[in-house]
Amino acid sequence: MKESHNQDKPHEIFDFKSFEEAAISGLQSGLPLFGDGGILKALVKHLVEASLEGELDYHLSEQKASEIANKRNGKGRKKKIRTSVGELEIQTSRDRRGDFTPQTVGKWNREIGSGFESQILELYAMGNSQEDIRVHLEKMYGASLSKGAISAVTDRIWVQVQEWQQRPLASLYVLIYLDAIHYKVREEGQVVTKAIYTIYGVDAHGKRDLLALHIGPGEGAHQWSLYIADLKRRGVEEVLFFAIDGLAGFSEAIHRIYPQATIQRCIVHMIRTSLLGVSDKDRKTIIRDLRTIYQASDERAALFALEEFEAKWGKRYVHIGQKWRDNWLELTAFLDFGPEIRRMIYTTNAVENVHRQMRRVTKTKGAWCTDNALIKQLYMSLMRNKKSWNREVFSWSTIQQELMALYGQRYTNYAEKSS
Repeated sequence: MKESHNQDKPHEIFDFKSFEEAAISGLQSGLPLFGDGGILKALVKHLVEASLEGELDYHLSEQKASEIANKRNGKGRKKKIRTSVGELEIQTSRDRRGDFTPQTVGKWNREIGSGFESQILELYAMGNSQEDIRVHLEKMYGASLSKGAISAVTDRIWVQVQEWQQRPLASLYVLIYLDAIHYKVREEGQVVTKAIYTIYGVDAHGKRDLLALHIGPGEGAHQWSLYIADLKRRGVEEVLFFAIDGLAGFSEAIHRIYPQATIQRCIVHMIRTSLLGVSDKDRKTIIRDLRTIYQASDERAALFALEEFEAKWGKRYVHIGQKWRDNWLELTAFLDFGPEIRRMIYTTNAVENVHRQMRRVTKTKGAWCTDNALIKQLYMSLMRNKKSWNREVFSWSTIQQELMALYGQRYTNYAEKSS
């Protein structure tokens, strides 16, 4: 490196030929491009400092044209900045008036062109912890970021999460799936189980959408009633169907807010609970015989199939028939509709698929430090994979024809208004 003899503009002349020779030699000997000892650090340092010098040249020329007396005044203190090639030490020229504000690297900035923020958010959305992210950035780029700095980046997402949670919703949803998934969260020095209440809907045009993620204590009907009421507050006037599991008091909580909605209890959940206490040798046969009930052509045929099931299994497994009778109306609600609507509402598998995506990115985590940390990571991971759940329902045109025939203006008024 050589310094110019022009004291007014102390630029450094970068020896590109020497750099090229050193870089080729370094590559051949296995030196990395990025991080500590990276080949590109010298070049990036030169480019950053040259850019800063160019900014100061322009600043002084503008002031000279405006007849403002100002000129260079030596160098400021050296400072370290983070870049995608590693940590660099740079020095910025000063002006005598002290009103030069560089854009390449601001006076108080410690980062340039690294893309660290986007990388942090992407890594966080993939389920990495703050410590995982810190180690990754250090190994890849030689960048030493504290957990606090990484947390500050992810915290910026919280405003976006809140806006998403409070956004206005459509006036009508054809179907809303309600289900919960459980996670461990640290609270007051203890690890407790929290429920993530997932609300997943199908709008008047057959488009699936994630309406909300709420966090609360263990799943309960009272808690669900609060979140269902929140749908009303956010503009949901009408829901044709709710698909739910067998939580006690669930139906009553829904009907207090949406009294006209049809409630379908998940058949798959019902089969799982029916198998409690069933011996291994009988399980396959029990499942096959239960299938004759929910695959019946209508409710009358389903009731006949249940009677046959009880005649065969009633003495050994009396609890199964009784369980189906106790929940009969909600288990057979879907039998009043055509095959496409039946397929759409008879199970909560659609929202369980969303939960599977959530588990994929969180399966290695033990517990989250706060409720907000958990919600942030789930939100970011779901938005990263939005195409997998934000899509149209299969055979929607056929479903729409049946909805128009069955519900008339109760459906068409909303569908036409939002088209």
